[in-house]
Amino acid sequence: MSGSPGGLRAASKSGSPAHPLGGITHNQAVRRILIAECKQEVSSFNPIPSRYDDFAIRAGTEVFEYHAGRREEVGGALAALQRHTGVDLIPTYSAQSITSGGTLAARDFRRIAAEFLDALQRSGSADGAYFALHGAMASECDHDPEGHLLQEARKILGEDVPIVISLDLHGVLTDRMLRHCDGIAIYHTYPHVDFYETGHRAGRLLERILTGEASPAMARVRIPALVRGDELITETGAFGEVLQRAKQMEQDERCLAAGVLIGNPFTDVPDLRSNSLVVTDGDSETAARWAAELADSMWERHESMQAQLTDLQSAVRLALNVDGTVVLMDAADAPSSGASGDSNAILHELEAARYPGCVLAPIVDAPAVHQAFRAGLGGKIRTTVGGTLDPARFRPLSVDARVKLLSDGRFQSESVGSEWYAGPTAVIECQQWTLVATSRPVNLYDRALFLAHGQDPKRFDLVVVKSPHCEAHMFADWCGRLIQVDAPGASSANLAELGHKHCERPIFPLDSVPRFRPDVELFERSSSG
Repeated sequence: MSGSPGGLRAASKSGSPAHPLGGITHNQAVRRILIAECKQEVSSFNPIPSRYDDFAIRAGTEVFEYHAGRREEVGGALAALQRHTGVDLIPTYSAQSITSGGTLAARDFRRIAAEFLDALQRSGSADGAYFALHGAMASECDHDPEGHLLQEARKILGEDVPIVISLDLHGVLTDRMLRHCDGIAIYHTYPHVDFYETGHRAGRLLERILTGEASPAMARVRIPALVRGDELITETGAFGEVLQRAKQMEQDERCLAAGVLIGNPFTDVPDLRSNSLVVTDGDSETAARWAAELADSMWERHESMQAQLTDLQSAVRLALNVDGTVVLMDAADAPSSGASGDSNAILHELEAARYPGCVLAPIVDAPAVHQAFRAGLGGKIRTTVGGTLDPARFRPLSVDARVKLLSDGRFQSESVGSEWYAGPTAVIECQQWTLVATSRPVNLYDRALFLAHGQDPKRFDLVVVKSPHCEAHMFADWCGRLIQVDAPGASSANLAELGHKHCERPIFPLDSVPRFRPDVELFERSSSG
């Protein structure tokens, strides 16, 4: 194939490369490295289960073809691994969720797991493996899907084959995951901008294990805290101070990886919490000391890491007196965090307050989109919007609207160029409201949905953004005021209102945690390499 990162060429199914990778010499043993991917983040509080069709599935060379030119984890890992001669990179399988969603249905997870593991089995012998995972997936049949994939992959590959994974810092870290992998690279940024760099660090870590340069020792500390809010923004917040120390550790030759996973507070599973993690080159004592240091640093700051929310009525009152565009951040209905995307709570409040300005908002409502397509461009419809997926939280809102634009809902993200699919999509105008109505939830942590459908947020008086945070240049740097709204939803930062049932207790902020002392756990796979 052509166009892969750094001139990479995919290996054939049999293991012989389609093109030489850096020039393999005849007297050099060829190391076969399997590449796989499975990523989804769920909200246990979303009543709509995720399905197989909510994933983009790719197999074989399609995996590398997709990642060519995209700054995601797989591309970063390939760039690191391809630097050396004698390496055969084998694309196996990729399951990327189109967006986050509710708990993955049991049948659908079993299908994905079977395809993932079968692809590994059919790829033949391996000297190493890299898996791009997320960490906050959950299914109806397993609270720890990533741990299941690693455990079963270990049975296929054997105990001596090193497996390195990358994880979102919102990942839920389990003992099973730690027991069945040799190293972990974790995002260092929020909002996330280091997908590629994290994959590159994971690839470099695997390379060092394969060449005998490193023998990983992992240390983990459980931190009884769920955190949200502006202090998590790594460029400006307290969490960034913690991760800056983790990055300093990674500059030490003894350290292979370091970071803090804060979990996804909406993935309500037994292992939900924050965790510090340090991987060193065989130095378990240093790994333990540094993991404890990161945990202490996190705990010192954890009380500040809570969202400062404004109730709906107050938010709309504030919006009436702002010069410039007002951005109402509705993180409670963020599809990228697993929410349903069909909240109209802010629209109801704007209507009640008779807000006079021009409003831009996204909404998931397949029936409304269907009506728009039937009416056609310029057609007029009387419909309801919102409350079609999560009716226990949201009641439909009646509108009279004109159809302004229709599309297939396929577009590229603004941030890393990923392919996103919102299903058939309609832009409808309801007096001074412009609603971008999609048939299915889609990520909204950048402006891509708006821009792809001809809507420039800067032209509106008020914009509803369904994300906990976006990169600053997208809204915060230019808007008149940005308000974090306390609204209902499956991904509400008002964590005490969600009703956690499975996570470890006590845990902040759901409970009082009067005392914390780092308890270090060590994981070392001496048989790997």
